[in-house]
Amino acid sequence: MRHTPHDVLLVDYHKLMRDGIRAILEHSEFRVVGEAESGADAVQLCEKMHPDLVSMEIDLPDMNGIKATAESLRQSPQTRILIVSVYDDENAVLTAIRSGARGFLPKRTSSSGDLIGALRAVAHGGSYLSSDVSTRLLDRIQSGDLQLRSGQVPLETISPRERQVLRLIVDGKTSKEIAVLLVLSEQTVRSYRKALMKKLGVNNVAGLAHMALSAGLTH
Repeated sequence: MRHTPHDVLLVDYHKLMRDGIRAILEHSEFRVVGEAESGADAVQLCEKMHPDLVSMEIDLPDMNGIKATAESLRQSPQTRILIVSVYDDENAVLTAIRSGARGFLPKRTSSSGDLIGALRAVAHGGSYLSSDVSTRLLDRIQSGDLQLRSGQVPLETISPRERQVLRLIVDGKTSKEIAVLLVLSEQTVRSYRKALMKKLGVNNVAGLAHMALSAGLTH
């Protein structure tokens, strides 16, 4: 039996959320050893601290949580990452798991008990999907739809410039950074982002990353 607490790194753009999770974990077997409000900071802290666990949001200001998960695990392979996010669509879940996350907990439908349970499952070498997320994924698997959406990405509708923008989005670049790199206005970059989401049938960055990577649009 483990007598020392599990060290946890909290990654969330909102301090209020980090404070809330810290309060939930205060009287448990989990010890918060660091906090980050961006994906880049999360990667640096994982490299420096090698925490047992990371609570990771997807919606981060610079490098998104999907990319940060993959990069953090490269720096600290023994760390286990639980996604705790405002996003809970199937594309976000699938992309998070493929990036190396061991669990997925949607913020809007989860309680403090769910968070503790998810962290315990992941800390003990298991995995965790909330009941609503696992039900939706099971429905897609049973209907044969799990790979269908990515396989139907309309490759011919993605222009060379849109591919450039998409590649940088998947790499975790902000609209401002993309604008500088491609010599575009931020408004133009936002327009490309909106158009890409419409073409790929997703509504967030995690969905874009999943569709792009699975369809090979970023290579």
